Amino acid sequence: MLSIRDNFMETISGGHPDRFVNQYEYLAMMGSPLSKIMPRPVKGGDPVVDGWGVTRVFPENTPGPFPDHSPDKIVVQDIDNWEEYVKAPNVIFDDAAWEPFVEMAKKVDRKEKFVTAMVAPGIFEQAHNLCEIQNTLVYFYTNPDELKGIIDVITDYELAFAEQMCKHIHPDALFHHDDWGSQQSTFISPDMFREFIKPAYEKVYGYYKDHGVELIVHHSDSYAATLIPDMIDMGIDVWQGVMRSNNIKECIEQYGGQISFMGGIDSALVDHDGWTREEVIREVRYACDEYGKLYFIPCTSQGEPASIYPGVYQCVTEEIDNYSKEVF
Repeated sequence: MLSIRDNFMETISGGHPDRFVNQYEYLAMMGSPLSKIMPRPVKGGDPVVDGWGVTRVFPENTPGPFPDHSPDKIVVQDIDNWEEYVKAPNVIFDDAAWEPFVEMAKKVDRKEKFVTAMVAPGIFEQAHNLCEIQNTLVYFYTNPDELKGIIDVITDYELAFAEQMCKHIHPDALFHHDDWGSQQSTFISPDMFREFIKPAYEKVYGYYKDHGVELIVHHSDSYAATLIPDMIDMGIDVWQGVMRSNNIKECIEQYGGQISFMGGIDSALVDHDGWTREEVIREVRYACDEYGKLYFIPCTSQGEPASIYPGVYQCVTEEIDNYSKEVF
């Protein structure tokens, strides 16, 4: 029986896996001192303000925290004078702050799993967290230079954190969030993506790859099929969160071997009030049968190994294992 890591590598390289890669099993997620300046609000709890000045909330029955964009809480109140509002937090922490995370990484068997740095929100998300989503989409047209200035600040912040993460943890993989669309379309055109967003990621992902990171996993639970060639250029190895609206089978046929696809089980189909194991079995088997054993990792589309409703993620994991025993 292959190790978890070897089975993953066989899957994404078009080799001979002996079972389905099961959701996030191959990634050993590491924390970092960044949580001190980017605190995660408690689900159903009070809002928190992060190091960028963004107010974040985590409502019940939602997959993750969201910015509160009440008019008085939008950080960038005047895009023409954005530099007065956008101040990147410091990401330099002393060795004592890193020590518990270094010890955590030491406990991971790197022959079995990838020690994984995690970054969220991503570059586009951080921009609209600062500016508000509709404002940001307008700024691509009305204030391109100012928006590029904000993206440059965010990129420099990510590069500074990447340097610290690689220095202290020496990760094997990066799991990076950034939602680039709705379920039906990207938020901006591919040409606009290439002008504004792609250069930033080429810098950030290029830095990680140049400093020992073998694997880039990018989360975007959205439609983004038109951006796959750019994902490949940017160094993404696995697109996590890929939803069925992307025509995953066609994506695998066209791009398998250059990039792999992790998802295929849209969370809304199984992670809801009143969910049942029968639903999970149906959706797991559909995804595994439809998308195959190579270049595909069955997984819910949510951007972490968890679910909104208790037990869903664990049930999906169990049923992927059960189906592996039948078809391999």
